[in-house]
Amino acid sequence: MKTFFIRLAVMIVGMAPCISRAEQAELTLNLTDHWVGFVALLIFGLAYTFVIVEEFTHLRKSKPVMLAAGLIWGIIAYQYATASIPHAVEEAVRHFLTEFGELFLFLLTAMTYVNSMSERRVFSALRSWLVRRQLSYRKLFWITGIISFFLSPVIDNLTTALVMCAVLLAVGKDSPKFVSIGCINIVVAANAGGAFSPFGDITTLMVWQSGILDFHIFFALFVPSVVNYLVPAAVMSLAVSKGTPQVDDEEVAMKRGAKTIMFLFGCTIATAVAFHNFLQLPPFLGMMTGLAYLQFYGYYLRRTHDAANHAAQKHGHPGEVSAFDGFREIARAEWDTLLFFFGVIMCVGGLGFIGYLEQLSQFAYTELGATTANVLVGIASAIVDNIPVMVAVLQMNPDMDMMQWLLVTLTAGVGGSLLSIGSAAGVALMGQARGQYTFFSHLKWTPAIAVGFALSIWVHFLINKSYVGIVPG
Repeated sequence: MKTFFIRLAVMIVGMAPCISRAEQAELTLNLTDHWVGFVALLIFGLAYTFVIVEEFTHLRKSKPVMLAAGLIWGIIAYQYATASIPHAVEEAVRHFLTEFGELFLFLLTAMTYVNSMSERRVFSALRSWLVRRQLSYRKLFWITGIISFFLSPVIDNLTTALVMCAVLLAVGKDSPKFVSIGCINIVVAANAGGAFSPFGDITTLMVWQSGILDFHIFFALFVPSVVNYLVPAAVMSLAVSKGTPQVDDEEVAMKRGAKTIMFLFGCTIATAVAFHNFLQLPPFLGMMTGLAYLQFYGYYLRRTHDAANHAAQKHGHPGEVSAFDGFREIARAEWDTLLFFFGVIMCVGGLGFIGYLEQLSQFAYTELGATTANVLVGIASAIVDNIPVMVAVLQMNPDMDMMQWLLVTLTAGVGGSLLSIGSAAGVALMGQARGQYTFFSHLKWTPAIAVGFALSIWVHFLINKSYVGIVPG
């Protein structure tokens, strides 16, 4: 009996620090009117200014936000340490790190598959096939837009835009006007297509991974997304020539294993959905399992590389110069983008921890109302990018029904199309089609895009009334 009480006492003493830390984690300070809050806002504002002007400074967008994240949490931690409650900051940082980690692993797998398909010449073969069709400018305008709309939900809007822009540059080398308006069309189509799929945009992915909306619910935005694309596309198409460009482009064949990798990518997406919907596991775990599919198949491609080359040479083909390497494709992931997400999540998390997001939520979703606030989210996305805006909305976690969560998913996804700097697709194409697709060439068509934006919201309220009053989860 004596031994029992001794062990009990030791256990209680051992738990004491944990209890103390948990109590401290619940203590938070409102620093919105404190110098810490003001300095944090200034730091974030300066950092995001550098992100917006990346096109001119050529300073990668991840660098300023990563520095800002460290500085913001540093001054917060200093203030909490002064108040003798440092562990509250530690717990908050770990929470946001987990949030980023899930997004990071999900995107790393998706990027690796896209890189692998690119290395196997899937996208080059698509570009070559379109170029060799000898289609008119207007037909190419519609085909590249429609392909962008339906490809974006699978491989994301940024990759889709880059692939389709390569087609425009190949066929429109003698027509800068066609390249310009074609790029605008692609940006609008890719952003609209990404809005109705959990995989189509970072914002939809974050909403899905947060567990707010189930996988199939996103497809309720399909018709509004179609409207968002078709309205400005119909207007812009009137300014596209009916002439046919003269281009010469040799046929590009996909490399060995390309179709299997596309199939494995589909299996990976299915695994992620099944893990989340049926096993209540985070989607990133399904994606990482799918990454293993690719790595095992990559092992097979490497083991059979020499034999396949020998067989190809016997039939008069040159074969492949180097074997497929799955880890090389992982290394080719867009690390600037991944680290940018880290910086944004941690920066916005810090501002939320200070108390600013609670104030913003009170003003936007209580005083203005959910509908007005969610439309403003879309407009804000055109100016400061949809990622930090959606991160802020998710951290505010306003009390909304599914109708409103679908609305903010739609507006955040397509709002970036209003300006060329409003989405990753637009920024990327300004670099890829430098001098032909510019901020002002896009701004010329902003009124038509705005009409599509407004009509897509109206259509959403018209056809998705069944989601009114339904609480997510």
